Amino acid sequence: MNPFRILPVLLLALPSVLVAAEPKPNVVVIISDDQGWADIGYNNPNVYTPNLDELANTGAKFIQHYVMPQCTPTRVALMTGRYPGRFGGPAMQASNEAAFPIGTPTIASMFQQSGYETYLCGKWHLGTQPEHGPNHFGFDETYGSLAGAVGMYDHRYREGEFYETWHRNGKLIDGWENGQHATDLVSGEAVRIIQRDRTADKPFFLYIPFHSVHTPLDERGTFVQRPTQLDPDSPDRWLNEDHIEWFNDPDGKIQSEPDAEKRLLLAAAYHLDNAIGDVVTALDRSGQRRNTLILFSSDNGPQGNWKGNAYPDDLHLTDFNQPLPMRGKKLDVWEGGIHVPAFANWPGRIDAKEVSDPMHIVDWFPTLANLIGYRPAQSTAWDGVDISGVLFDDQSLPTRSLYWTWNHSTNRWAIRLADWKIVKYGRGAPKTEADWQLFHLKDDPREMTDLASKFPEKVTELHLHFRQHRAKDSKR
Repeated sequence: MNPFRILPVLLLALPSVLVAAEPKPNVVVIISDDQGWADIGYNNPNVYTPNLDELANTGAKFIQHYVMPQCTPTRVALMTGRYPGRFGGPAMQASNEAAFPIGTPTIASMFQQSGYETYLCGKWHLGTQPEHGPNHFGFDETYGSLAGAVGMYDHRYREGEFYETWHRNGKLIDGWENGQHATDLVSGEAVRIIQRDRTADKPFFLYIPFHSVHTPLDERGTFVQRPTQLDPDSPDRWLNEDHIEWFNDPDGKIQSEPDAEKRLLLAAAYHLDNAIGDVVTALDRSGQRRNTLILFSSDNGPQGNWKGNAYPDDLHLTDFNQPLPMRGKKLDVWEGGIHVPAFANWPGRIDAKEVSDPMHIVDWFPTLANLIGYRPAQSTAWDGVDISGVLFDDQSLPTRSLYWTWNHSTNRWAIRLADWKIVKYGRGAPKTEADWQLFHLKDDPREMTDLASKFPEKVTELHLHFRQHRAKDSKR
């Protein structure tokens, strides 16, 4: 029997004898940015991501893993175990405002209260003012950007109030840092944290939200003084492309892509994968790998296009991600915007397998709470459920509805229950069953055939779930 098999959430109120005999595991949560379902090798053989593929193929691949349609809402869901609609306002879409109040229980504060060292390396994007930065929400040490996307080499946000955003522990610091790519700065900091001397009774929680593969895409290699740009003598090639590591993988996959914009995205994915490989190698070399759970997910679907008008040396890009076998992209509640690659890996504890149960990133908080025997002082309002049974055993999750909204105007809505999904686009909350489209995802994964008129009773059932979720949302 696996000693980390955890019983239902109700047992959080009881002493956790199941984990007492074992040292508490380290936990590393890695989030990539705008990496669509098809922008990773284990889902698409045209993509070179050997480290991510190895972790996925030797761990539990989440075949139906969901997030929110955009970066900030997904981070809210991860940090709190709650749907962003519960907070309303800035939590509902990418924002520089505070996504949730000071004092909100977070996954980091849970680990901190449980005796863990807690670290963040990378993108926060849940409140861009230092007074609402990650050090106020359970992280002992933090490094990266308070705002969202940054220039990959100057580490600054777009021009304006939050232009200077690179920080250490909430104190803004100069960007550039010897011309290093943001991906390498983030992974380098994570590696240094892992390599520190620490006692066995002081496990760590390390949260690594990378900026890649979000725009602005910029892969200069050793040519750090030359922004990524098309070669004027060969307009379908990037300048110095043949001499930049990330455009030249050992299997020739990136080189064989004829579209220059898609090659740039593939290069960014290769670079990101290499950085994640450095983190795993550091765990191996420090002897901590076998007592470390790694969780990985993208934050939303692929971006698809970019005007290229926000950052210095920015590029106008169109259709630069890999083609999806599903409808929609980032910002959509169609599958392409919310159904992303994800997995869990823990040598000797999680078997290599595919988990087909629908799950959501809100599930990670309650799952990790049970894993470490966390007993909250107050009752929780988590929307997620404990998925330990599918991770450490071969159980199935109970059928439950998953819920999506997006942006201040809440003009995109969806509910999934089993294989059924209802979707509404347009301002204003759905008021009646007639407002919805209905799809059967198993038979129609591209969501092309609206079955609402054929199965009105199913629309009625899912609309009831929507009303129950909506009643829990903030009114702001």
